[in-house]
Amino acid sequence: MSGRLELAGATVRFGTTVALDGVDLVVAPGGVVVLLGPSGSGKSTLLRAVAGLQPLDAGQVSVDGVDLARVPPHRRGIGLMFQDHALFPHLDVAANVGFGLRMRRQPAGEVTATVAELLTLVGLPGTGRRAIQTLSGGEQQRVALARSLAPEPALLLLDEPLGALDRPLRERLVAELRQIFDRLRLTVVAVTHDQAEAFALADRLVVIDGGRVLQQGTPAEVWGAPVSAQVARLLGFANVASASVDDRRIVSPWGDVGPAQGPVAAVVVRPDGVLLDPNGPIEGTVVASTFAGARVRLTVAATGAPLLDVEVRGPIAPRVGAAVRLTISPSAVTGMTS
Repeated sequence: MSGRLELAGATVRFGTTVALDGVDLVVAPGGVVVLLGPSGSGKSTLLRAVAGLQPLDAGQVSVDGVDLARVPPHRRGIGLMFQDHALFPHLDVAANVGFGLRMRRQPAGEVTATVAELLTLVGLPGTGRRAIQTLSGGEQQRVALARSLAPEPALLLLDEPLGALDRPLRERLVAELRQIFDRLRLTVVAVTHDQAEAFALADRLVVIDGGRVLQQGTPAEVWGAPVSAQVARLLGFANVASASVDDRRIVSPWGDVGPAQGPVAAVVVRPDGVLLDPNGPIEGTVVASTFAGARVRLTVAATGAPLLDVEVRGPIAPRVGAAVRLTISPSAVTGMTS
């Protein structure tokens, strides 16, 4: 199969709770789609429905046009990795990674070579003979990831695949995962609550909450133009507030922030567009400062307005308690209708 995945009206209910609410989603062959949402948003339920571990109450899941309703999980040709690892405690690392390959009766030499390659990829070279119980949680997650990649499935499902890893290793694996997906032409659906991970991994980003898809597009499209204040907050933006239009200008709690292209009910301001300006119209006091190498993230209590996140280039920035004046660049402002 090529791995084209389609959900049409997918609905899952748990009693009176609607976990998936009529979700429509198409994942093109070879595409990497990342579902971004908070805990309880429905993203893991969606993966379980695709894998066949959670029946739908309504709607359809199909791969390459084949309705999967009557196809058992083990015959769907889908690789999956969930947060609980589900490793076999009685098998060593190599046996866990190569389990699916042995079930397909691949030659032992090929299994050994593939296992070694994947363990190196996930940062665990030479660990094939270790017992699962001797691994840390992060190491177990990497073994589970290697095992899900071993059979080279046409469709791969990943539930918070890098959640237990430290940031440097996570960033390295994201880049290496993309190379593997491209090489194997895998169709991938991953879920995460981490915005940076979602942006780095996705060809297409799907923002989900309350069992509904709120917005989808390329990471640049979604980040550059969130459709609502809810989406903006889920993307990690802090500078979000109600707004209105007056004489074709956007009026926010921080004042006039630029021209309006149409109706506006809320506004998001990117922190890199909030500028320190001795003559700026916004007065405030720095209440928090976070050093991030080449940049410093400030939180400013603006006079008579909500807090503003400010991103300052360079290692030198006003200290906590300092009085500052700010200007908001119109190019950093997105007006939203809800």
